[in-house]
Amino acid sequence: MADKQGVGGVYPKVDMTGGSSKFPEMEQIVLDYWNQDGTFQASFENREGCEEYVFNDGPPFANGLPHYGHLLTGYVKDIVPRYRTMTGYHVPRVFGWDCHGLPAELEAEKQLGITDKAQIEDMGLAKFNEYCGKSVMHYADEWEDYVTRQARWVDFNNGYKTMDPEYMESVMWAFKELYDKGLIYQGFRVLPYSWAEHTPLSNQETRLDDAYKERQDPTVTVTFPIKDTKGHEELIDAAFIGWTTTPWTTPSNLALAVGPEIEYALVRVGEDTSVPEFAGAKLVLASDLIKAYAKELGENPEVLATYRGTDLEGITYEPLFDYFADEPNAFQVLLADYVTTEDGTGVVHQAPAFGEDDMNTCEKYGIGLVIPVDADGKFTSQVPEYEGKLVFDANRDIIRDLKARGRVVRDQTIVHSYPHSWRSGEPLIYMALPAWFVKVVDIRDRMVELNQEIDWIPSHIRDGQFGKWLEGARDWNISRTRYWGSPVPAWVSDNPEYPRVDVYGSLDELEADFGVRPESLHRPYIDELTRPNPDDPTGKSTMRRVPDVLDCWFESGSMPFAQYHYPFENKQEFDTRQPADFIVEYSGQSRGWFYVQHVLSTALFDRVAYKQVVAHGIVLGEDGLKMSKSKGNYPDVKEVFDRDGSDAMRWFLMSSPILRGGNLIVTEQGIRDGVRQAILPFWNAYTFLQLYSDREATWDTSSDNVLDRYILAKLHDMVKNTSSALESTDISGACEEVRLFADTLTNWYVRRSRDRFWAGQDEHPEAFNTLYTVLEVLARTAAPLLPYITEVMWRGLTGERSVHLADYPNADDFPADDELVAAMDTTRAVCSAASSLRKAKKLRNRLPLPGLKVALPEADTLAPFESVIRDEVNVKNVELTQDVASAGSFDVVVNAKVAGPKLGKDVQRAIKNVKAGNYVHDGENVVVDGDLVLTPDLYTERLVAADPDSTARVEGMDGLVVLDTTLTEELEAEGWAADVIRGLQDARKNEGLEVSDRISVTLHVPADKEEWANRHADHIAAETLATSFTVTTDTDDTDDADETTDCGHKVLDGVTANVTKNG
Repeated sequence: MADKQGVGGVYPKVDMTGGSSKFPEMEQIVLDYWNQDGTFQASFENREGCEEYVFNDGPPFANGLPHYGHLLTGYVKDIVPRYRTMTGYHVPRVFGWDCHGLPAELEAEKQLGITDKAQIEDMGLAKFNEYCGKSVMHYADEWEDYVTRQARWVDFNNGYKTMDPEYMESVMWAFKELYDKGLIYQGFRVLPYSWAEHTPLSNQETRLDDAYKERQDPTVTVTFPIKDTKGHEELIDAAFIGWTTTPWTTPSNLALAVGPEIEYALVRVGEDTSVPEFAGAKLVLASDLIKAYAKELGENPEVLATYRGTDLEGITYEPLFDYFADEPNAFQVLLADYVTTEDGTGVVHQAPAFGEDDMNTCEKYGIGLVIPVDADGKFTSQVPEYEGKLVFDANRDIIRDLKARGRVVRDQTIVHSYPHSWRSGEPLIYMALPAWFVKVVDIRDRMVELNQEIDWIPSHIRDGQFGKWLEGARDWNISRTRYWGSPVPAWVSDNPEYPRVDVYGSLDELEADFGVRPESLHRPYIDELTRPNPDDPTGKSTMRRVPDVLDCWFESGSMPFAQYHYPFENKQEFDTRQPADFIVEYSGQSRGWFYVQHVLSTALFDRVAYKQVVAHGIVLGEDGLKMSKSKGNYPDVKEVFDRDGSDAMRWFLMSSPILRGGNLIVTEQGIRDGVRQAILPFWNAYTFLQLYSDREATWDTSSDNVLDRYILAKLHDMVKNTSSALESTDISGACEEVRLFADTLTNWYVRRSRDRFWAGQDEHPEAFNTLYTVLEVLARTAAPLLPYITEVMWRGLTGERSVHLADYPNADDFPADDELVAAMDTTRAVCSAASSLRKAKKLRNRLPLPGLKVALPEADTLAPFESVIRDEVNVKNVELTQDVASAGSFDVVVNAKVAGPKLGKDVQRAIKNVKAGNYVHDGENVVVDGDLVLTPDLYTERLVAADPDSTARVEGMDGLVVLDTTLTEELEAEGWAADVIRGLQDARKNEGLEVSDRISVTLHVPADKEEWANRHADHIAAETLATSFTVTTDTDDTDDADETTDCGHKVLDGVTANVTKNG
């Protein structure tokens, strides 16, 4: 037996509180300890040689400060590796930095005051890129501080950067591999183009969050007068009408498209038209859309003829503008399957340089491209009236000119969702551009197949958001006409008469052909590598690198292999560690990082890039909107860390639905609830053991006390369920298991065991040993979820190095007892239902009541716990019966408003049969008349009982409790005595007495309470450790709860006491 050390002086064996009761201050002490001790490194070394669990870290940009989204993923990125390490895996985890691309360039431009691409060229590409390389790591220290403070263990020293030459060489290798497989090509296609940043984007970048924004734009419906009717004489002097939301593209109109199977009508505009100049005109549009143009065409325009779209093919018309009137094969009607009658006129204006469908359709008819727009998104001299104007700014001028020519039937302004640059926020234009593409379409089916192997959390994303995106995946534009990035490693001949393309996949290959090994793969240095074209017999042409750089998404998608400098180094390490066991980012990355990894892994290795992925929801401000610094709609992270602690933030985020794909509103109250739900119950149970222990407790699971057996069985279940949840990366599920157990521990086990702890360790060592064991195991179980507070507790209990170096608990080490757990859980549910009745009737818990009737089908299992129920509910008698009907019943009532639309005519049958009692319960559903299933939203239950106010349902069970609330003088006296005991316990605390100190009490009571005081004097004295107890009617009239008077401490209204410690 351990030596006695004095009550309250045993724990903590190692004090990590610093004397503070504030959790944030304890966290800082723990952080300092980990840093001095090298605990994180030790966790690696402990598992050397063990099976590896691989986590790939999605790289953030370091040129901006971290936000709640990073905080959220950071916690997940810590919990999973921390848990896996404790379960015996070696879990390498290094930090990564995304260094290239538009985000880095735009931040550099902002810092340098650059507003135009020409200024970069004036500055010099070498200087600009050098600045980008420095500025991109501007906030690296802040990132490290932030990540460290959230208790995320990750290796910063050996992290990768996408701008490192080794990483870039691996990216170069990937490009060459894809090129050699025929999966990369240079093409000319309509792409989303950011005129603000002078670069095309990929289609998936226009699907990222914030890419689509509400925008107000003019729309116009214009006439296209028919020239050659192709034999349809009725079309002489008629015109097609076409609608567009991009009036700026009309100067480039080269054709019209109609749906081959759509019916079109030739109508005569009525005299009641809202556009008088068109009265009597003959116009052609889709028949289904005539009503949509009722104002312009008149209420009942005359239909002169109808056509299928195929009848109109080849009809020519007058150009809107004369700029490109001589274009071959232009200004005719084409057939296109994509044309619909959902909006517009069913006649689609074709500007092939500014629309992908337009380009594909026109190409089939031999119609080329006209591109009167420059890199700045401004009109060129090809359209002199609008030269130098940004295309969006020219819209109104173009509409004005079209109106002057009598071509405008309708001119409106609409608010619509329109793609914007995900970085600059400026609206994009779609424009035909030369670019390099990954031929995604060729591997699309294989990508869909491989997706079935990935474990998605939440699961619906696999075949939903991600799966649907894969099914419609298009070729990926991977080149950018920018500066700071990995170069497109392709060199082409500068003389088209001697064409040649060389693609390189390594520094060795470059050195072999150019005779020099590049010191940098960045521009402009890589651009300086030139050589004579080997295919040019004249020796005059030169091989020059194409000026583009690679999309930074291509680089981040290369992370699984490029972080190892594969295939040039660490080949075995890559082959062993990849694909990753686990990755996590927010769900929008199904079009970003998740997607590009999947493309490259499928194309390069014919396998998945990751086995499991958590795609979490979005963190929102307290107003339910996107977090905004200007709105101030979210709590400052640093303030939360300082006030509530990282564990509180971690718990709030990790226990929420956000990891199951839902969104989460961040509020200060929500974060504080994390302290109340998890951290305080842990701490209160720990300090309770600390308060009453007079010697070290022993790790022991052998107690035969029923409460000990129950909490140990609950511990078994909690460890089993929490481990199972973490094993499947159900972090919120793991949090819920721990929360429920912590509640059981503090609000049932500790509270029900107080008498044993009060009696002391000599009399009840089993209670101390059990609580010690439970707390030690709870700390290890919750360590990944609450790394700080569990470290404080575990080291305080054990004195050992760190809970995070310990093994995760095994449920088999603890006794299971399903019958006991079921019975005790039912007992708790019964007590909870009875307490709710007390609360509703405003009857305090210390006031005893006559009795409680418990009507449950399994009532006989509660017989061993009658005394527990009696004591917990504070009643004199407990009646157990299996006859639930004797207590009352719950009648089902159909919710007709909700059920009506779902059940249709069967709703009346349901109501009739429910009233007749013709239904049965099936789990949470109700089956009516044999086949009608009512889900919980289609019905409610109404209590039918003799005294509904004294009857309550036992939650989750088909049972009832009935509380007898009849009061007698004897019961009121006993309740009053219990209140006095509570008041005297408070007086002991106010005197600063130890829990074991004996006292003398003089109790001052009103005359009408003297008999009650004497009747219960022995009981009051025993409960308060009073060896001398005197009752007197000499009272003080004070009503101030905080006032100490000549008659001592206030105990109750009208009752005071003198309390002194014995000798």
